[in-house]
Formats: sequence, C-alpha cells, structure tokens
Amino acid sequence: MRLPSAFTVAVLVFGLAGCGSESAPEAVPETAASVADPEPEARDQLAGLAALALDRRYAALYTFDVGDGSPRDVVASVADDGTWRVDIPLGALGGTAGVTIIKVAAGVYQCGLTTSTQPVSPTCIRVAERGDKVPRRYDPKVQRLFRQWLTVFTDRKAPLAVSAVRPLAGAQGGTCYAVDSVSAALDPPVDVGIYCFSADGLLTAARVEYGVLKLVRQVAGPPTLQLPGPEVAGEPMGMSSPPPVVQPSGPTPS
Repeated sequence: MRLPSAFTVAVLVFGLAGCGSESAPEAVPETAASVADPEPEARDQLAGLAALALDRRYAALYTFDVGDGSPRDVVASVADDGTWRVDIPLGALGGTAGVTIIKVAAGVYQCGLTTSTQPVSPTCIRVAERGDKVPRRYDPKVQRLFRQWLTVFTDRKAPLAVSAVRPLAGAQGGTCYAVDSVSAALDPPVDVGIYCFSADGLLTAARVEYGVLKLVRQVAGPPTLQLPGPEVAGEPMGMSSPPPVVQPSGPTPS
C-alpha cells in the first residue's frame, strides 16, 4: 500500500485549509544578511546545529512569504530512512503552478503538486542523481533551506562569514545567524541570509533574497516517503512563466 504523501499527512494533522501566519507579511529585504562582523563562535554553533538538523526526522508546516502579500504554506518532511520532500505551492512556472521536490533512493525528482485550489494528477520527472543539485532552471530554491545548505554549514572549510543576530520577528524561537559568503565567486556557497534553528536542529525560520520562511508547527517524520505520482519522461517545469497561448486567427471576413 502506498503511504500517504507528506502533504496529505500535513493536511490531516495540521488542517492546512485556510491556515496562515497570524503576523503581518514581512517584506523581503534587498539585503538578507546582517552586516555584523563574523564570529568564530557563531560559526561553530551553526555547524553544530546543522549537524543536528541533518539527523532530524520530522514533518513540518511553514509559511513562506515572497513579499507579494499572499504568504503560502510550505510542507517539509524528512523520513526515518532519509528520504525527504518539500511541497511548494505556486513554486514553478512563474508562480502559477505548485511543485514538489523529493529525494528517494533513485534520485531527486520534481513532481506536480496538487492543492485545493490547483487540483492536478501529479507526475514526477527525475532532475538529479542522488547527492546532486537540482539544475537552476528547474530549481524552486526553497528546498535548499532544509537539506542542501546543511552540509555547507557543517563544512568548516566553506567560505562563510557567520554572526549571531536577533531572532526574526514572528519566528518560533531558536537561535538565529546571519550567513554571508567570503568567496569572490559569482555563485555563493549558500543562499546569503538569516537562518534560525531550535536547540535540537529544526529550522524555525529563514530570511533569504527570495522569501521569508517561518515554522508554524511540526510532528514526527514518517517511516518513508514515496513519489506522489508515476515517474514519466519529459521536460520538468521551469521557474519562468510559460509563454502566452496564441489563439489562431479566424478567416478574414469577405
């Protein structure tokens, strides 16, 4: 029997319908990171929390505000067997389609996401091998906050500048760190911003260039996660808006 998806589990447990942050939407700043001086102790603390986060198993509901005044619900799950999934409403095709990024034994997949307002029959396309990054043109970015950057935070050789900062407004506790890059490369090693973690390694909030994420609630993770739909061949959804549909013109009246 196929286990219910992480999104379905969250719907049943949390009652997502109409759920959102009670606080006013927080605008996305032009510069997400603090200008505080780097602190070696903060770098060590963040590495320790990220190590705990890599071992954490959970299903959690977050609000995600991209600055358009309409925060959306994001669900992130990490199963006991290490499979993980992040559901991002309006995360693809220029904000017109929901998307799931999920990692199972066969690799990393992009799947369509069905919601109450956008019912679809999800299909899944493999976009990366295990351990590889999602290609930029198919990357909704939000999933990177939960998994991809944790290994960078634990790498003491990564070119990061870390400093402790005040908790983000409306965040559910945790210690917050401003993370910046000290590399001259055009592509920074992580998304520059502010990251907040609980003492046991749960991401409670993040503020990056593309949005503000805040924890609403969380429960224990499921035993495993499976693709929410069949694997198919084809082109994954891109992040840009699809071109407008051009209606064929009719015959010219005589």
